[in-house]
Amino acid sequence: MSRIRVAVVFGGRSNEHTVSCVSAGAVLRNLDPQRFEAVPIGITPAGTWMLADIDIAALARHDRTLPSVTGGGTELVLAADPSRAGTLVALDEPRSVLETVDVVFPVLHGAFGEDGTVQGMLELAGIPYVGPGVLASAAGMDKEFTKKLLAADGLPIGVQVVLRPGTGTVTPEDRQRLGLPVFVKPARGGSSIGITKVTDWAGLDAAIATAREHDPKVIVEAGIVGREVECGVLEFPDGRVEASVLAEIRMPEDLADADAGEEPGPAFYDFDTKYLDDVCEFDVPAKLDDEIADEVRAMAVRAFRALDCQGLARVDFFVTDDGPVINEINTMPGFTPISMYPRMWQESGVGYAELLTHLVDTALARGTGLR
Repeated sequence: MSRIRVAVVFGGRSNEHTVSCVSAGAVLRNLDPQRFEAVPIGITPAGTWMLADIDIAALARHDRTLPSVTGGGTELVLAADPSRAGTLVALDEPRSVLETVDVVFPVLHGAFGEDGTVQGMLELAGIPYVGPGVLASAAGMDKEFTKKLLAADGLPIGVQVVLRPGTGTVTPEDRQRLGLPVFVKPARGGSSIGITKVTDWAGLDAAIATAREHDPKVIVEAGIVGREVECGVLEFPDGRVEASVLAEIRMPEDLADADAGEEPGPAFYDFDTKYLDDVCEFDVPAKLDDEIADEVRAMAVRAFRALDCQGLARVDFFVTDDGPVINEINTMPGFTPISMYPRMWQESGVGYAELLTHLVDTALARGTGLR
């Protein structure tokens, strides 16, 4: 039998471009070559689609630099390691190449990739793809509507205030309701980019300005005291939906922001800490009582269904003294070598290559259109 042709699409126009490149490198290295023929397609930050013939090893972190699709003409330069390059062809009509594949794996994080835009394009073209559809992708990307859907399903969420364009800051009444600290975030973003932890209201306006460099709509969330726990959700080709074992992220105490007057304790899990510094510790599976772990896993599946997800999602929680609280849901979680989603499934008995096979098979079984 001929191999299944899988277009692995990476890069993109969002501020998570580099993380997408690293995720795609791991996916390309782990796709079963006996079953799948990978077709790498890189998207530049300007939005040009490129059919790439590359050294997959280049799609990885190089020292403290992450790769990006920055080339032009007939050369694809991966900025993390300028010595590595490959050939590429600009696609004036991406559909002409996409129609030659059986399925698309959009390893795209953030806007113009994870937010329903690419999913809508693939639906119109009738091309199956890995991951949730248009509605779930759009709702999962927007933290305002994620929490509205979760709350409508009776799931526990934190307190937040939405600052739309034209709204400059948080009212005194909302400051009282939120308390301190707060986390100021772009409403439609990920990888902790543009997020600021505010421990004094004097720093709020600067934090809002930082978030608005990435999104005109901003979320201000109340800080939650609890253990930071993640859960992977996976849909299988037969329609079963299961939750993985849990993972807990533990921050070194010495990363606490002493200049902000914080007591020693967990610091903010920002972009550098996630992808560059290798300082966090992870418990996979998380060291939680079985009863709490089962509750979190059940809530993760409920959240998956509340957003009408398909394929996969990672649901992030705070486990507090009063029970679990959902922080957010990621409809295309990281697939980098250090990412929690594949690590959680590895510990659940589903290896990386097998995980990718399930995702592709599920996408093909689901197809496109109403379902």
